Amino acid sequence: MKKTTIHDIARELDVTFSTVARALNDHPAISVATKAAVLETAKRLNYQQNKLASSLRSGRTNVIGIIVPSLDTSFFSSVVHGIERVMNENGYSMLLYQTGESLAQEQKGIETFLQSRVDGIISSVSSEEKGLAFYGQICKRQVPLLFFDRAIQNLPVPSVTINDYQAGFVATEHLIKQGYKHIAHLTSDQNLTIFNERFRGYRDALAQYGLELNENRIFKGRLSLEFGKSSLQQLLGQHGPLDAIFAAEDYTAMGALQMLLERGIKVPEQVGVVGFANEAFGEFVTPSLSTVDQQTIKMGEETARLFLKLIANKDYYGTTPEHIVLDPILISRRSSQLK
Repeated sequence: MKKTTIHDIARELDVTFSTVARALNDHPAISVATKAAVLETAKRLNYQQNKLASSLRSGRTNVIGIIVPSLDTSFFSSVVHGIERVMNENGYSMLLYQTGESLAQEQKGIETFLQSRVDGIISSVSSEEKGLAFYGQICKRQVPLLFFDRAIQNLPVPSVTINDYQAGFVATEHLIKQGYKHIAHLTSDQNLTIFNERFRGYRDALAQYGLELNENRIFKGRLSLEFGKSSLQQLLGQHGPLDAIFAAEDYTAMGALQMLLERGIKVPEQVGVVGFANEAFGEFVTPSLSTVDQQTIKMGEETARLFLKLIANKDYYGTTPEHIVLDPILISRRSSQLK
């Protein structure tokens, strides 16, 4: 069967080739009625637009590249879902690349996107300091770039993040208000702003309520179930008092919770536990896990809307970058409800 072309649609409607081409590309010079007639005829004749030819003509691919550290956690998959929904509604497709927290993979993903001529890149970085150079090159090439969750502070790039300082503060404050006084913090050994800010919130909450910041209760490592367990083993082996855990991520909090229960320590009666990210499992474990929700779907949707707003403005880097900061939401469950 012969493939339908723009010439076939033009012949059917008795209009010029250029009128059909511009109507298919939603050109403002073409009337609404003509666009509707062209689209109806294209559908009836089973016309399929040559996306490559169209992108070469317009200089746009309507494809956005998204960089994430991993989709193993519900946080990133949920944010991506929010981004994708809004971008799809506006005629964009997604290319998704997982870095696995590898700087080399992150750079490879960006190179792949640039070779694919994406209309822009939305990224949650794996390393702030080391990634500065090649993210800076994206800006120099005038390719629209936007960060979500994890951002490089030294680049004038728009971002959508959560208030991680406030999150660390309210999580620690919640434990204090429940009556806990000797609160440990399990955090990442990565030098990322999100974890540094959560620690700063933890530290300041202790100070505001007149509680001691004990360095022996601060553990840094690769956030995971195993890290949570090993940290608790060390904490329980110390002679100092311990009655609560604030972990910078839910899987780590879950590891700590499991170790406490294995040792016969009652949660929350003897030790309270709060995690971070509101992973799906937290609601269904026993005791259910208190956590901090990062408004993932909203973060994805706000990221997409900001990106669409900025690329509509032709001079992407010509204005002061906009930064949207979402409020964290404390989810209080049984693991920290002493009162």
